[in-house]
Amino acid sequence: MEQQPYEPAADASAGRGAGGARVLVVDDDPTVAEVVSGYLDRAGYVVDRAGDGPSALAGAAAHWPDLVVLDLMLPGMDGLEVCRRMRERGPVPVIMLTARGDEDDRILGLEVGADDYVTKPFSPRELVLRVESVLRRTRPLTGTRSLSSAGLTIDPAARRATKNGAELALTLREFDLLAFFLRHPGLAYSREDLMREVWGWDFGDLSTVTVHVRRLRNKVEDDPARPRLIQTVWGVGYRFDPAGTSARGEE
Repeated sequence: MEQQPYEPAADASAGRGAGGARVLVVDDDPTVAEVVSGYLDRAGYVVDRAGDGPSALAGAAAHWPDLVVLDLMLPGMDGLEVCRRMRERGPVPVIMLTARGDEDDRILGLEVGADDYVTKPFSPRELVLRVESVLRRTRPLTGTRSLSSAGLTIDPAARRATKNGAELALTLREFDLLAFFLRHPGLAYSREDLMREVWGWDFGDLSTVTVHVRRLRNKVEDDPARPRLIQTVWGVGYRFDPAGTSARGEE
């Protein structure tokens, strides 16, 4: 039987162990899509499938997902453009699927707002763990106080961030990264530290941290080319300086 471009979940109310979270799997390889969907379904997610970019956007409009597993290489519209257009409609976590060794493509995916990526070939179990990790960070944090520093304010319970009263459009990981910096002012952290504390992983491509720091600087710094709040500590990593006493070059 010919594969349909978009396949909504058979039972949208079938959420079980994952709390009914809805995941849209976008991949033009029916085998990959079927395996990923099967693992996610058994983990308790409601799973929709799309085989190309336009179908993914149409499906997301009909049933807005809690998370998207998005292949970079798609017919009709690549994953980067799909990610951009989805983010224009509303916030949604995205895990990008990329080919092994395509570092430039992975960085581009992070630049347009992907929260994480997995390289092909990959373990479906690892992908499920990453989905769980990303979704866990989207849940409201009850009993967590707001933090304010240097004109920046975050409300973890509402997952809302502002700069001088104006709301910031942050991705999931950008929000978590800013929250971590505000909780630990004046302390230097390596990229390995940030990968562990913010992403929850003891391993991974450290360029993920570099890209997210750059994206966050573009949103919170008055002059991202001469960052004063999120400073580079050469040979170590990064430090949040509420006073902005000295500028460092971007890394």
